[in-house]
Amino acid sequence: MRSEMMCCCLLLLLVSAGAEGKSEVALLLERVKPALQGEGEGGGNAQLATWTASTPLCLWRGLRWSTAATLPREIPCDANLSGLAHHPVPDDLLLLSIRLPASALAGHLPPELAAFSALASIFLAHNSLSGPIPLALGNAPALTLLDLASNRLSGSLPLSIWNLCTHRLTLLRLHGNALHGPIPDPAALAPNTTCDALRLLDLSANRFSGPFPSSLLTAFPALRSLDLSDNRLHGPIPHGLAPIHSLNLSYNNFSGQLPPDLASLPPDAFLANSPALCGPPLPHHCLPSNPLTSSAVAAIVIALMAAAVVLASLSIGWAQGRWRRAPLPPEEGTLTEDGEGKLVVFQGGEHLTLEEVLNATGQVVNKASYCTVYKAKLAEGGGSIELRLLREGCCKDAESCAPAVRRIGRARHENLVPLRAFYQGRRGEKLLVYDYFPGNRTLHELLHGHGEQSQGQGMRPALTWARRHKIALGVARALAYVHAGHGEAHGSVRSSNVLVDEWFVARVAEYAVHRLLVVAAVGKADGYRAPELQSRGSKCRCSPRTDVYAFGILLLELLMGRKASGELPAVVKAAVLEEVTMMEVFDAEVARGVRSPAEEGLLQALKLAMGCCAPVAAARPTMAEVVRQLEEVRPRNSSRPSAIYSPAEPRSDAGTPTAAVV
Repeated sequence: MRSEMMCCCLLLLLVSAGAEGKSEVALLLERVKPALQGEGEGGGNAQLATWTASTPLCLWRGLRWSTAATLPREIPCDANLSGLAHHPVPDDLLLLSIRLPASALAGHLPPELAAFSALASIFLAHNSLSGPIPLALGNAPALTLLDLASNRLSGSLPLSIWNLCTHRLTLLRLHGNALHGPIPDPAALAPNTTCDALRLLDLSANRFSGPFPSSLLTAFPALRSLDLSDNRLHGPIPHGLAPIHSLNLSYNNFSGQLPPDLASLPPDAFLANSPALCGPPLPHHCLPSNPLTSSAVAAIVIALMAAAVVLASLSIGWAQGRWRRAPLPPEEGTLTEDGEGKLVVFQGGEHLTLEEVLNATGQVVNKASYCTVYKAKLAEGGGSIELRLLREGCCKDAESCAPAVRRIGRARHENLVPLRAFYQGRRGEKLLVYDYFPGNRTLHELLHGHGEQSQGQGMRPALTWARRHKIALGVARALAYVHAGHGEAHGSVRSSNVLVDEWFVARVAEYAVHRLLVVAAVGKADGYRAPELQSRGSKCRCSPRTDVYAFGILLLELLMGRKASGELPAVVKAAVLEEVTMMEVFDAEVARGVRSPAEEGLLQALKLAMGCCAPVAAARPTMAEVVRQLEEVRPRNSSRPSAIYSPAEPRSDAGTPTAAVV
């Protein structure tokens, strides 16, 4: 620690020496701009391109200025702030803040940021800045707000960062980087170091390791929000965290008994830690402090194993006898078998026979990562069906496929595309049989106008806010239904999987197909991937929480008219920070005819979408809550609300049960 502080002091002296004699404007142009821009960017960065001598200082994006005489007030954009080439700027001009979130910055943090004497806030979240956090940054003389979330910063968190406590640091957000090592102890800086003003500390989604930094409890008495989730911290959770209003310690390796004063917090705050973490609010209680002797434990284990063997034998015998005596009930699927393979038929597909499915003439309409999609015509006027031929890499045999297929086949909801049958051939080929919906388009085609299926189907209908709201509500209802049964996930929520008919009724396809894949790639399409799927790769499975994130991106896609991207939430945040008129955020077709975004529910829908896209899974609402909120913000300007939301709309599944999947 002592060597780090010596290096920090030396670096600060070098930075100060390098900045000596330079105005803050010159320092910004010569040192900070090239560092943030990165090599190879040239003048291509749209935000930093405004930082030039020929551009008035008022128009330099993301900056606020003051002078020694007017601190802390910002200088208005009038006198003496013209371009540097035309008017000299005031000698005592001081930089107050840098706000460039989601600005495609690809460089690094320059240590010269510590040389600005009045710089109070730095907001550089959602960029691609890399490299370490400079040691000198901790000695910035006026810095109170520091947000570097969602970049590519690496290395350890410098101990010098706690020097900012002496300058009334109130917010420190480093979420979503690659910082590693232990969280530095403020007491190592000086025995009585405290951050009396710090209210928010977010170090989540990094690679911090080691025990919980217990000194944080005494060093940060005003802390109200602490997020250490998605790291590699271990050991017990200390007492004294109850005063923190928002606490998230999930996805670590904490163990031991939770302090009693945390029993009132939601269980999600401690989700996915060591199995040894126990006590309220978690459902599993801690073992008593006086455990049984080893011989007693061994006796209990032997007895339980013997009982389990007997019970398993009886269960297997009963099940085999039952399977021999009776066919599968209708809701489980009816089995037809011959020398070519097996066909399991579910509700609504009773008219299908093995011969008809195999003899249907098919036409390729789409190719997905896990299957080829065919439009197949049944013989003798039997209509059309959709066949999905699964590729290699899906479940290996009938036994491994059967539980997942039965679960998918039981699902019936008016906003889900139902599975009618499943075929497995003797050579291992597998077919999923669905209804074919003529005239339907995918939501992706309606929004973005791409895809062969959209050609030749006439003009694209106007997608007003009322119609987009109806589509979103239909998708939300389908997902809420899916989640109502044992926490099942859809696993592949995206606009290309939403079919929309002429009445703007939405039907969600590919429900739970990820359960059939050995490598669960479905549901992780670019733009819809929740942060936890990105940070943990294939080890983190699809869940209702990841569905909620994907739905949030889909709702932003509907509201903004942009293609799905993980950057959509950052675009909205940047618009709020830059005080852009919110109507500029929405798609022009959505905004057309809307007098008040608040009265028509647009702002509420945007807020709901941002809540669904919360980086921390535990902070996202449930789909049942999403349905409720969408019901409350139905558009008021629809000229025919009864036509838009008529319960008598034609649906292929009318009358099918809508109970939760079990």
